[in-house]
Formats: sequence, structure tokens, C-alpha cells
Amino acid sequence: MPRSVNVVAARRRRKKLLKTTRGYFGRRKNVWTVAKNAKEKGLVYAYRDRKTKKRNFRKLWIQRINAGVREYGMSYSQFIGKMNAKGIQLNRKVLADLAMNHPKAFEAVVKSVK
Repeated sequence: MPRSVNVVAARRRRKKLLKTTRGYFGRRKNVWTVAKNAKEKGLVYAYRDRKTKKRNFRKLWIQRINAGVREYGMSYSQFIGKMNAKGIQLNRKVLADLAMNHPKAFEAVVKSVK
């Protein structure tokens, strides 16, 4: 009996993968094995960098808060310590936005902490 292969399903699977690798450079976009490896690697990078993105934004917020607080003669660690002691519940994202875009409101927060 001859070997039976499901060409329809195989072609659909390959087309689906090659559609996701469209825009890659060279053989990574149109050769099945190379494209498969490139897509897997891309998914690994995407997973890893979703975590890195969170880290980088937190670093940026801390730098902005530190720069804003230095104008009032405090360091970042002193400021956060005093905020926790006073029980003020503002996260770093909001504090960084206040320091950058609303200096009067940030000044009020710093004065309430001092």
C-alpha cells in the first residue's frame, strides 16, 4: 500500500509559519527550516524582553524620581523611606510622572514627606 501523506494540512501548517516570518531578512522568511528556527528564537526573545521591559521602565522611573527629589535636598532612598513611614501609597510610575510633568504637585508630595 502506498504511503499516504496529508498534503493539505502540511501546506497549511507551513503557510501559517511562513506568514509569521514575513519581514525577516534573507532565507529566514521563505525557507521552511530556517524560518522555523528563526520564529522559535524570536518567540524566546519576545518572552525574555517582556520581562526586561518592566525592569527598564522601573529603572527609568527611579532615575526621574531621584532627579526630581534632589532639587529639594533629598536622595531617592531617603524619599522612599519617608514615604513608606508616612504611609503614602503612590507608586513609582505616578511619582515619576509627577516629577516630569507636574512639578508643583510633586513639590507638594515632597513637602508632605519632609
